[in-house]
Amino acid sequence: MDQMTHEAHGQAADPHAGHKMSEADGSHDRHAGHSVAVFRDKFWLSFGLTIPVVFWSMDVQHWLRYTAPVFPGSKFIPAILGTVVFFYGGSVFIRGAWGELADRKPGMMTLISLAIMVAFGTSLAATFGLFEIEVWWEVASLITIMVLGHWLEMRAISQARGALNALAALLPDTAERVMGADTQSVPLSELRIGDIVLVRPGARVPADGTVVEGAADVDESMITGESKTVPKVAASTVIAGTVVSGGSLRVRIAAIGDQTMLSGIMRLVATAQASGSRAQALADRAAAMLFYIAVGSGAMTFGYWWFLGDKAHALM
Repeated sequence: MDQMTHEAHGQAADPHAGHKMSEADGSHDRHAGHSVAVFRDKFWLSFGLTIPVVFWSMDVQHWLRYTAPVFPGSKFIPAILGTVVFFYGGSVFIRGAWGELADRKPGMMTLISLAIMVAFGTSLAATFGLFEIEVWWEVASLITIMVLGHWLEMRAISQARGALNALAALLPDTAERVMGADTQSVPLSELRIGDIVLVRPGARVPADGTVVEGAADVDESMITGESKTVPKVAASTVIAGTVVSGGSLRVRIAAIGDQTMLSGIMRLVATAQASGSRAQALADRAAAMLFYIAVGSGAMTFGYWWFLGDKAHALM
């Protein structure tokens, strides 16, 4: 992240390098290749298919004491729609589990995949009359709930990345450096402490500095949150990313790169994101432990009931 802020504030030819890096960094997680829209669509379609699965479930009908409409093929509604939900909504977890197992790091995706695959296999076997078990509604409901959780997670991740992107976008691409009686447009990477830059009306301040000439109102709302413009005159300090209006300023650069206030704000945002990543890593380690515990205890329970001759209880 220090590299990102370093580049974003003028130490690289592209002043918005941090903006690009924040997007690239997110491509190596368990949601790689997916977007908020993907999970949103998967949730709503899975949810729509889960409703009839639950409604025609014999267990739910028994618990709530109602009778679903009966017509030719109605008994296969849970099996057909439950299978669609499994392959459509559950595929993202299965692919994620495959990646975790390939890396020999079983985690949350492996744990979820184990649950839905066992439930799907059991329900499918029951549909063909091998067992008296009916858990299609549980398969569909579990997948729908998990897709909802991952949709909300993806949305939170997207918003967090957007915060850094928005901060990086505050900087202009170039600055007008004063060279004697002339000005020269230069990339932010060429600015040095002590340089004097001209900031015209409507332009953004390229780096933190002190006004040496001119007077103008500066909109600092994107940094301070204050909606009222702040008057700036000689000896006033200005902040990188703020917008000059009502006049022009000549500013002596006092801070560049990771020394600027905007860079400090970006580091705070990055720290908040990193804390979330550490929590996620802890959750993944816990999921890995739970995976091994679930497999071990499940195998023992399965063996116990199977050898007693109760195959239905063994699968459940």
